[in-house]
Amino acid sequence: MNITPSALLAAAAAAAGGQQFPPGALYVVATPIGNLADLTLRAVHVLARADAVACEDTRVGAQLLRHLGLDKPLVALHAHNEHDASAGLLSRLAAGQAVAYVSDAGTPAVSDPGAVLVAAAAAAGHKVVPVPGASSAVAALSVAGDTVGTGFEFVGFLASRGGERREALAASLAKHTTQVLFEAPHRIEALAQALAEGAPERRVTLCRELTKQFETVATMAAAELPGWLAADANRVRGEFVLVLHALATVAEEALPAAALHALEVLMRELPLKQAVALAAEISGAPRNALYQEALARRG
Repeated sequence: MNITPSALLAAAAAAAGGQQFPPGALYVVATPIGNLADLTLRAVHVLARADAVACEDTRVGAQLLRHLGLDKPLVALHAHNEHDASAGLLSRLAAGQAVAYVSDAGTPAVSDPGAVLVAAAAAAGHKVVPVPGASSAVAALSVAGDTVGTGFEFVGFLASRGGERREALAASLAKHTTQVLFEAPHRIEALAQALAEGAPERRVTLCRELTKQFETVATMAAAELPGWLAADANRVRGEFVLVLHALATVAEEALPAAALHALEVLMRELPLKQAVALAAEISGAPRNALYQEALARRG
């Protein structure tokens, strides 16, 4: 079913129009990461109300607004002009205008520009309003199935230079916590090889083209990544998010031989969860550690 821009704007106003939208405020608006339907109705309404829209790339911002049937003054604010552009936007805020900021995709000021503008607006006493929505990092975490991790560290893109890049990756691999990395298509094979060499047994979830037509999500040991990518030329195309799963603690890793034997025997006859529960009851070993061991053995 096709929805006209006017119908979409009306639906957005009906859903979000009753909320407060203070004048002279900066609205940090999350935009689609692939699928246009990633955009929330609240984001649509904020963009419709905005007096000006600041964009990481005005061409991308203009295309989004055209989809919504909107025509707004656009201001370029990107990594190379953020300080200068912020000054002009502060003048708009001081005049009582509502300013929306959008990056090319996803939530601004996380890996993309926007943090300087947000800090400047807040320091000048202007209200900064988050308009949440799509985030490729959170989307990847939601489908990673990282049962050990209890939090995560956002790494984003590694440094492009060789020495700095190797040091940054080594630092991530040295941590037991869940790590979220971004990667471009021309570097994904090199990153996969580095992960396979640096932590072959570590589980990795690779997400490609999230929310787009050819979205791919695959979880495997890092040692398998290079071969998996090489098996299909399409697998190295697009934008990537990688989740390095958390590692078990030292206490969890030191499972007694008796517990491992019990787990092995039970897994031959029972479903995984039931086998883990009984192995934990029989041996007294931590259930979480046994579950991770069972997942590893099941492959």
